[in-house]
Amino acid sequence: MPRIALLSNINMDVVIRLLGKEVDIYRTEGYGNELGTLMNPASSYHTYGAGMVFFVMDLMELLEHDLDPTAAEGRIRQWFRNLQGTLKQEVVYYVSDSYLWGMELETTADMGRKLHLEGLWQQYLEKLCQVRQNVRILPFHRLIETLGSEKSFSMKMWYMGKILLSGEAQKRLCTLILDKVRVETRIPRKVLLLDLDNTLWGGLAGESDHTPIELSESHTGLAYKNLQRVILQMQRQGVLLGIVSKNNREDAMEILDAHPHMVLRSADFAVIRINWRPKYENIQDIAGELNLGLDSFVFWDDNPAERELVGTMLPEVAVPDFPASPEELAPAMGSIYREYFEKAYVTDEDRTKTAQYTANAARKQLEQETGDFQTYLEQLQIVITRVDPAKHMERLAQLVNKTNQFNLTTIRYTQGELARIVEGQEKLVYLYRVTDKFGDNGVVAAAVVDVEGRLPGDIMLKVENREAGQPVVEEFVMSCRVMGKNIEYAILEDVESDLKARGYTHLAGVYLPTAKNQPVEKLYDQMGYRKQEPLPDGGTGGTVYYLELAEVPKRPYAAKVISAVEADKEGLT
Repeated sequence: MPRIALLSNINMDVVIRLLGKEVDIYRTEGYGNELGTLMNPASSYHTYGAGMVFFVMDLMELLEHDLDPTAAEGRIRQWFRNLQGTLKQEVVYYVSDSYLWGMELETTADMGRKLHLEGLWQQYLEKLCQVRQNVRILPFHRLIETLGSEKSFSMKMWYMGKILLSGEAQKRLCTLILDKVRVETRIPRKVLLLDLDNTLWGGLAGESDHTPIELSESHTGLAYKNLQRVILQMQRQGVLLGIVSKNNREDAMEILDAHPHMVLRSADFAVIRINWRPKYENIQDIAGELNLGLDSFVFWDDNPAERELVGTMLPEVAVPDFPASPEELAPAMGSIYREYFEKAYVTDEDRTKTAQYTANAARKQLEQETGDFQTYLEQLQIVITRVDPAKHMERLAQLVNKTNQFNLTTIRYTQGELARIVEGQEKLVYLYRVTDKFGDNGVVAAAVVDVEGRLPGDIMLKVENREAGQPVVEEFVMSCRVMGKNIEYAILEDVESDLKARGYTHLAGVYLPTAKNQPVEKLYDQMGYRKQEPLPDGGTGGTVYYLELAEVPKRPYAAKVISAVEADKEGLT
């Protein structure tokens, strides 16, 4: 859990005390000087060293109760300008959106003024998020809107101690902040597997001649349609969708692709299993097809017997309860999203994930048709481009913190640590995008090299015939969706070539075993590295390898590698 800070222009002492029961939080020096705290290098805030900072701002106080739009925009613009000057790349910042509230609004003839001023704040906040990848929006407005302004604010507490929020609103704000801390530090699940009958629609496929399925713009049918709308939004934010249904495939596919009220179509699903096999067997097959661990899946089915069987046979799969009534479907799915899938940020790779996995099916079809593996690799026309990590910090953080199978050491970094590494001189970060004839796989591989030869904990590698201060690969990760194409050979060879050009003569690598990274246990052996065992004192049962960069062996891959310089010229970084 990172250290956090809560800064505000109103009294947040109660919220800070509540948060202090759960997390390590900065005890702020009063309130109303939230930016001065950041600007003052002698402030205790800087000694504390928060990894996450939450700004909860009361817009009426910031505007000093002046509702003139021109004056308001000036104050808002200046606040964001000052804030931007204090931001550090290694810290994650959550800034609240606005809910304008004050007694004078009751007598304001211009009823659109409130929305206009809130919109000004939102406009500047969204611009800041666009230019600073480590700034996020804290949905304060939704919190107040859900609870209601009459229950959210307390004039009595305001007059007593500048405590604007009611007790219930403060508790909900505490919960919201803790949720964001959890989202920043967890590994979300990747795939939502769905039943069809009485799950995505009401009724049974194949019986529409007697009892039409319930899916429409009214009554119970609308409840199912709204559920699909929620799921489609999840898919557009990177959640992979799959169907696991006991049904006649023809009947189900006709509804999926032809029913006028279907929001989700077959193209929105990365995998479809419509058959009469046990569902847990289908889920196992899907895990193999997508090359994902079972702990990446959430299974949702209206049938309690099916849920129980999947939960028993595949305990790593999350199996949420199913609501008792259709009107609860969409809210229940929203809760599932927040519990299992919500991310701190959504990258371009997330938004195109379904297309990427669909393209993988075409790749597998080509492999089956080709027969010869080397010919298959050549026909894929793979291009690997080294990109600038500073321009892809969010994706870099996703890769190193959420990749498990192709991960040589499974070292985790905060986004702040990654920012310092990218900006610093002690380590080099290599980040790669992979494309082929079927499309763009996105940014899918990363390596972190300590050029001073340190392992975590400052363990110096003492390798036979190796000069002191030579580099070591402390982290090498690659997305599971591009595994099995020898891409890792080309990537590590590019790293070796770059280091050799920098004047280094040797490169060391480390493999630290985990419960999930067995697929890369022999990677360095296959790459022609020499093994040295055991790991130096302070290691954790892993293996050290090294290679003389003047003796890089030939490796079996078929890919074109575009260097960082070439990529920059072509605008591919």
